[in-house]
Amino acid sequence: MRKRLLGTFILSLCIMVVLPCLLFASGEAENAKGSEKITLKFFETMTSPSRTQYLQELIARYEAQNPNIHIELISPPYEQSDNKLTMMLNSNQELDIVEVRDYHLKQFVNNGKLRDLSDYIDNWDQKDDLLDLTVAASKTVNNTPYLIPQFFYVKALLVRTDILEKYDIAIPSNLDEFYAACEELSKKAPGQYGYALRGKSNTFKISDVLIAGNVGNINPDFFYEDMNGNFWLDNENGRKALAEYVELYKKGSPSDSIGWGFNEQINGFVSGATPFLIQDPDVFMAFEGQLDPSQYTVVPIPTGTSGKRYLEYGFNGPAIPVTSKHPDEAWDFIKFMLSEEESAAFCKFYGPLPIQKSVFEDDPYFSSGKYEGWAEEMNSPNSIFAKYPMDDSRWPGWGQYQETTMQALLLGNATIDETIELWKEYWGF
Repeated sequence: MRKRLLGTFILSLCIMVVLPCLLFASGEAENAKGSEKITLKFFETMTSPSRTQYLQELIARYEAQNPNIHIELISPPYEQSDNKLTMMLNSNQELDIVEVRDYHLKQFVNNGKLRDLSDYIDNWDQKDDLLDLTVAASKTVNNTPYLIPQFFYVKALLVRTDILEKYDIAIPSNLDEFYAACEELSKKAPGQYGYALRGKSNTFKISDVLIAGNVGNINPDFFYEDMNGNFWLDNENGRKALAEYVELYKKGSPSDSIGWGFNEQINGFVSGATPFLIQDPDVFMAFEGQLDPSQYTVVPIPTGTSGKRYLEYGFNGPAIPVTSKHPDEAWDFIKFMLSEEESAAFCKFYGPLPIQKSVFEDDPYFSSGKYEGWAEEMNSPNSIFAKYPMDDSRWPGWGQYQETTMQALLLGNATIDETIELWKEYWGF
């Protein structure tokens, strides 16, 4: 009997000692599981040292508010970023947030690489604050939001006012005055020209803006179609407008600008050799510290004989790949990045235009000073925003084809009619 009691006592004692340890260990394991960090992989395409550093600071602010989330920023060199992202998506590597440019969106959607964000946006408390342009851009492909634009690129005319004052030339208000001013400036002194022509890399996004105002009657839903369903340049106005653009190169731009990209344009503007520059607002970062604000101004793109200016808009924005294992957490970070406060701060740092109504309404920074020209463009009844056919299968090859054929035209290796016929054929008119 005593042995039985002793055994029972020892068993009870063991239970009293071991059970709390087991319960404690179980609780510790559960707490460890609940506090385990989730890592989100964020692929940046618009890379530059300053922009990447800014994104890292933005990520740090988010992580401070969300200690269970760690965001790994992938920032390849700018020249390699698009190809690397395409490769990673096509090989189904795990990514959670990716920056997608407007002209790559179609191919990623066609390949089934991006998640439809409709449900997330429908439940977003800031969806009603988005500009109409933001909503339209998000639904560029299949009328479905596969991304949300982070900002917009819209062209305006930058003017070196100090150079124009030196030669007593007025800021042009229409395209006829602009072409005349460029030609006159090019006669003033050796090495002095008027316009910083873009000869390489998405040249059409600038040449189209200059040509369109003198063409008119363009379908806002398809930049290369007129309202009668014909190719936009296949008419008297179109041929004349394209010929005037050729004369702008011959009489108002440096001959080597046939090969100019972004950096060469900026160098020409900063040096004063080409005091007219058409660019997006992120251009300010490129010559920050090199020009005093008193030396230049920004005005709307001059209107053409149509009385209108036709503006294309560029954008890129965050999307969620279908391979993400943490889409809810990815969307939470995207909401943070695109919030009114963060969006306004980023655009002030980086230069482009915000996506929310409230930022334009509440922050005078985006309606005055160097942004005044863009504010006027965005609100003018003379400004028509026209879409490029980015959901067309021919779109991905258009940039290189247009560049090659436009260079042939500018160099005199093709005629106006031959070039228009090539472009008509490319778009199937």
